[in-house]
Amino acid sequence: MKRVFSGVQPSGNLTIGNYLGALKQFVELQNEADAFYCVVDLHALTVQQDPEELRKRSREIAQIYLACGVDPVKSTVFIQSHVREHAELGWLLQCVSYMGELNRMTQFKDKAEGKANVTVGLYTYPVLMAADILLYDTTHVPVGDDQKQHIELTRDIAERFNNRFGETFVIPNPQIQKFGARIMSLTEPNKKMSKSAENEKSRIAILEDPATFKKKIMSAVTDTDNEIRFDEENKPGISNLLSLYSLFTGDSLDATVARFQGEGYGTLKKQLVEVMTDKLGTIQARYHELSQDPAELDRILATSAERARTIAEQTVNRVKDAMGLVRL
Repeated sequence: MKRVFSGVQPSGNLTIGNYLGALKQFVELQNEADAFYCVVDLHALTVQQDPEELRKRSREIAQIYLACGVDPVKSTVFIQSHVREHAELGWLLQCVSYMGELNRMTQFKDKAEGKANVTVGLYTYPVLMAADILLYDTTHVPVGDDQKQHIELTRDIAERFNNRFGETFVIPNPQIQKFGARIMSLTEPNKKMSKSAENEKSRIAILEDPATFKKKIMSAVTDTDNEIRFDEENKPGISNLLSLYSLFTGDSLDATVARFQGEGYGTLKKQLVEVMTDKLGTIQARYHELSQDPAELDRILATSAERARTIAEQTVNRVKDAMGLVRL
């Protein structure tokens, strides 16, 4: 059966870019695959974290998964550190990974740029990401274009291990969303929307109140010719708003463009606010409902972690046997 794995770091407030590019896809994929969705708190440790804030964010991300429609009956929703095999396999795979491979990781270069001290964890975390994926015999990994390099590394490590020690790992394939995988900044529409960007106006958080995100949409950067058409090169701001409307409504991009022909930018922005208020309102209501029963969230996370551990332990045992480690 098709099996998918994906995870989100508990750092910063999740944005509508995270929702449209990942969480919305999580909900759709759980109906066609055995789905594992993880809060990757071990990855968050690659940079300095406030312990209390990390605990809070980890639970918040899991709660947002559920609020967006991830069904814990259909999907396995868990926190990475609750399954110790992630860290264990991460070390075992480091021993068959090459420094040259990690030196080529562009995200490490971007995150390390300008910093006097960088942790070893930030350098090696792509191998931990490979372990996350390979633990569950994952066949497909839903990712954006910016993560494709990490999936290629995962495939290289798995293939090298299989060639050296015998068939052990399933070789995963990236599943890249053709439309909507890259939501752009509201203030700099040539850049991807980021939950860590300095300018608060550049992004909209999933849990943001309508009054706040309305101001951001209405002030979003567009252009001066007032013609509504999809043209990412010459009209990136309007193209981003059209993409958002299409993704939130489920209408095709062509239908969205046709809908606003002859209208001004203000009309597009106002109607986008309306559809976002409706969709995000539903997610936020479910999130606050879940907040009333933290014991239920704990139950879901514990049950899912137990299922994940059962599968992960089998994988690690295969790896240990292949590598010649003694098991009692």
